[in-house]
Parts: sequence; structure tokens; C-alpha cells
Amino acid sequence: MFKYISCFESFCKVMYKIDINCDLGEGMGNEEALMPFITSCNIACGGHAGDRKTMMRVVALAAGNGVLVGAHPSYPDREHFGRKTLDIPERELTKSILAQISALERILKLSNLPLNHIKPHGALYNDIAINRRLAKVFLRAISGYREKTYLYVPYGSIIAEEALLNGFRIKYEAFMDRNYNSDLSLVPRSQENALIGDPEAVLGHLLPMVVREEVITITGKVVKLRADTFCIHGDTPAILQILTYLSKELPKHKISL
Repeated sequence: MFKYISCFESFCKVMYKIDINCDLGEGMGNEEALMPFITSCNIACGGHAGDRKTMMRVVALAAGNGVLVGAHPSYPDREHFGRKTLDIPERELTKSILAQISALERILKLSNLPLNHIKPHGALYNDIAINRRLAKVFLRAISGYREKTYLYVPYGSIIAEEALLNGFRIKYEAFMDRNYNSDLSLVPRSQENALIGDPEAVLGHLLPMVVREEVITITGKVVKLRADTFCIHGDTPAILQILTYLSKELPKHKISL
């Protein structure tokens, strides 16, 4: 997130420029409608969803809309959509992560596009945020991308700490359509209040994160949270309505994409 001050007519306006990212290529078929409202996307590359055909289609849409492209690798688990922790050998996980990212990167090269970032998906994202051993395994797997690609990570997480220690370029990520616990973990999807689906509620959740760098947790506690990019999930039921609403409301709060 960028904050800048524009001074004119003897007063100043604080302006915010944010990145909205979205998980795409996961079988929802809504990518064309969403592209005008986002600035970066995380494309499923075969682990939990997606194949060469879907990757090519979403990459083409991203290129046509000036949207930055990132890889969205996960545990190799299409059965559970990558939302279940897998206990698999480190070598197997490393091989899968690299295969997923490489598959997308080959398609990007055909379009002469760079791989802007890597964002783990689902259970893998949550696990490396709290498991130091697994975080190190993941970073070793993507070590070849250390200097040329951003890594999207949650603020205050173990993966963020290890990535910085090992010279990775990171962007802190927050979720506009998910509720938080007081320890900055996401409320599990198994709970009714995990998701935020009402456009006005999403705006109310997002504004404190952008303007004050804090999040109001599910218990009402206010916790510091830094974010450079804000995610909305491609399978959120009202995603198009949410993004359309935000496109109209964010400028009123001096926030642009």
C-alpha cells in the first residue's frame, strides 16, 4: 500500500493507493468480469485447481487488463481444493511446488509477461505462517525466485520472518473478505462467521486496514496489521457485487487502485 499527500489550495489530502489481488483460475469462470476491478491475480497452477487451458485463458485476460500475474501453488490436493493439511515428504512437496510455478511461468513466457509474485494457497498458506520447519521447506523450494519475484505473506507470520531473513522480497497481505482472530489468524471456514459477503461490511472491514493499519477482529479487538496487498477470493459468492461497490466507494475515502 502506498500513501501520499497531495497539497493544493492551502490544504492537504492524504491519498492511498492499494493493490487488490484475487485468486483466479479455480473453476469459477468469472475471471473476465472481475479483471477490471483488480490489480493483481493469483492463478491456480495445478495443485488444487487449474490446468494449462485455464492458466492460458486467465493469463490472456490479465494481460489484456494490465493485471499483474502471480502463481498460486498449493498442496497437491485437488480432492480437498488445497484446504486440508497434507503430511507429505519434503522432497515431494518441493517437487510439486516447483512444478506448479514452472507450469505457469512457461505460459507467461509465451506472452512475454513476468511472474510478479508467488502466493501459496489454502492450507499451505496457513501452515507456513505458523510452522517454521515448513516455512523453510517452502522458501528453499522457491529459492530460485528470491530476487525476481515477490512473495505474498501474512503480517506477523513465521513465513514473513523467515523470508526477510533469507533475502526474499515480500508484500504483506490482508484479506478483505475474511474475518480475523485476535492472533491475526483467519477465522476457520468451518465457522459461520469466517466469510464477509456483504459489500458494505467488506468496505467497513477494509478501511481500518488501509487508513489506520489495523484490523477489527471477530471479538471486536483492534490489532495492528500492515498490508501492501488486499485479497478477495474468487469463489466468494458476491465477489462481483463487492468489487463493483468498492470501485464506487473507495474513491470517496481517497483510496485508488
